[in-house]
Amino acid sequence: MQGTRALAAVVFDPLLPLPLFALLAALAAAAVGLALWRRARGAWLRGFAALVLVLALANPRLVQETRQGLTDIAVLLVDETASQRVGARAAETAAARRELEARARGLEALELRTVTVPETGSAGTRLFEALARALAEIPRGRFAGTLALTDGQIHDTPGDDPAAIAEATGGAPFHLLLTGRPGETDRRVRVLQAPPFGIVGRSVEVRVTVEDLGGAPDGRPVMLTERRDGAAPRRTPVTPGREHVIAVPIERAGRSVIEIEAEERPGEVSLINNRVVVEINGVRDRLRVLLVSGEPHAGQRTWRRLLKADPNVDLVHFTILRPPEKDDLTPLSELALIAFPVRELFQVKLREFDLIIFDRFTNRGILPPIYLRNIADYVRAGGALLMSVGPEFVGPASLYNTALGQVLPASPTGRVVEMPYRARVTELGERHPITAALPGANMGEAEPAWGRWYRRIEATPPRGQVLMSGPGEEPLLIADRVGEGRVALLLTDQIWLWSRNHDGGGPQGEILRRVAHWLMKEPDLEEEDLRVHVEGERLIVERRSIAEGPPPELTLTSPTGAVSIHRAEPAGPGRAILELPAAEPGVWRVSDGTRFAFGAAGAANPLEIADLRASAEPAGAAAARSGGAVLWLAEGLPELRRVLPERSSRGQGWVGLRRNRDHVVTGVADLPLMPPWAALLLVLGSAVWAWRREGR
Repeated sequence: MQGTRALAAVVFDPLLPLPLFALLAALAAAAVGLALWRRARGAWLRGFAALVLVLALANPRLVQETRQGLTDIAVLLVDETASQRVGARAAETAAARRELEARARGLEALELRTVTVPETGSAGTRLFEALARALAEIPRGRFAGTLALTDGQIHDTPGDDPAAIAEATGGAPFHLLLTGRPGETDRRVRVLQAPPFGIVGRSVEVRVTVEDLGGAPDGRPVMLTERRDGAAPRRTPVTPGREHVIAVPIERAGRSVIEIEAEERPGEVSLINNRVVVEINGVRDRLRVLLVSGEPHAGQRTWRRLLKADPNVDLVHFTILRPPEKDDLTPLSELALIAFPVRELFQVKLREFDLIIFDRFTNRGILPPIYLRNIADYVRAGGALLMSVGPEFVGPASLYNTALGQVLPASPTGRVVEMPYRARVTELGERHPITAALPGANMGEAEPAWGRWYRRIEATPPRGQVLMSGPGEEPLLIADRVGEGRVALLLTDQIWLWSRNHDGGGPQGEILRRVAHWLMKEPDLEEEDLRVHVEGERLIVERRSIAEGPPPELTLTSPTGAVSIHRAEPAGPGRAILELPAAEPGVWRVSDGTRFAFGAAGAANPLEIADLRASAEPAGAAAARSGGAVLWLAEGLPELRRVLPERSSRGQGWVGLRRNRDHVVTGVADLPLMPPWAALLLVLGSAVWAWRREGR
């Protein structure tokens, strides 16, 4: 508040309606004027009486107001978005803020309100939106002006329209105080086109360009580095300003992260926007599955129903309806529904299948040894094999005694055990994504809630991972990696009992689905995995591992290059979760020492870091048209002055904030200047005097 002062003024408050008062005044003036024109005796006394009467009817009053002055309010906008954290801008802004607040406290009748402009992700710097919210709480009669501490990269400017600028700036000076340095240069990588998904086995094209902002281009090629899922980098020279096409082969299903980085430009302001991340989700066009059933049995329908229920699966199913040992002299041509295309399936088109399943298949000479070797080579080269075995696995015609035995994770002992039991998830299986958190599964020493089986095939200690076991920790479900491929062995043929809800049933569909997808290398079922994704403003890191012990430390690299070490919290067997704020837009990188994962906060090319040069251009028009100044903090902090509204608000080394002199009235004294009794005495006195003078 300013000091108290008193102001006096004479005001008129006519006792008659203004039109009638004006008419009477006009008649009195006419009558007096006529008398004066005729030089009538006593005319001036009559004129005095008429004047007194008119003044009395005008009701003059002396009004004295006691006013309390109000302080003016200025706004200090402090840009705290991502581009302001480049280099020394944050420290420069903080120092300027402290100094301006101190100088404002030294000015008379001025209140400085500091408003921070927060990070808004991909929306950019919304500085004028923050100013509008501040102006909504300030009376316009008290608004002195705006001081904006920013790098000038503002994305909600009012443009060049004078009316829009006046509305945005509140009709007061808008002073732009810029961090950084004039004439800065920057280099950025911009994604022109990137498909959100691709078909496994095909390639997609990502179109990018490298742009040099500011300064004179030197025309030299720029080295562009491409990394896919943290693999070895590939470097390509590109010409700045020209489109560059990157062919990305989609080798597996799931999310693939391609990091694209341009080499540093000498003298550029920051490296944040030299790197972008493109996420492409690999999807399989159709999954081709070959199911070969050795003989008709009760569980055969379970496999067929499971695979036919998925519309993305192309199933080729062959069943040996009549084993060779059942010879009743019926010609083979009369028994076979169709000829078994052995050569076409197991030699010509073998590698076109994503998964091969043998269900209780016996080696009775139907498949020659060369074709079984082809299947073993198919697995080593990256194929997937699932075997569900029964009593046929222990005899001399067992597939283990063929070339397939070299890729199987366990060998039969020759014993078939028939007794009721409940399958259990092993300690390793509780951490493995195939069997983790199965409905009804045992946890620790607890008994599983699913139904019993009655037969299992005894096997020697396996070399793979035992995920389910029977009595005495005997293996039931084994998963193994062979070369580039994967193999799963189910040592029972009675999982179909669960599909009939026998003894309460069990999650046979879920187990078989997970096994099949793990064999086909679906990313969601990898045993060792590190993932990063952003939800809102939270960065979520998930690490999955089947190894025992506490999770390792995670190294986190922010988009600005800041490195920090964290340890994830256990979130169940084999899983650990780390959640952190992700206020910075851009690419986040996480490593557990052996794996790398990337996550993108906001858009792949956030607007806030698209151009990191400090610039007066976006908001320069608003400052100029509002009467404000555009100054660089590198040239010194300007002096603050109070100026009248009609005076200039800027000068050499100083900026002005308006002195509005707004006030509130705290008291009013009202004194009549023509009391009725005084008016009556004057009118009667002048009338009597005029009568006596005229009567002589």
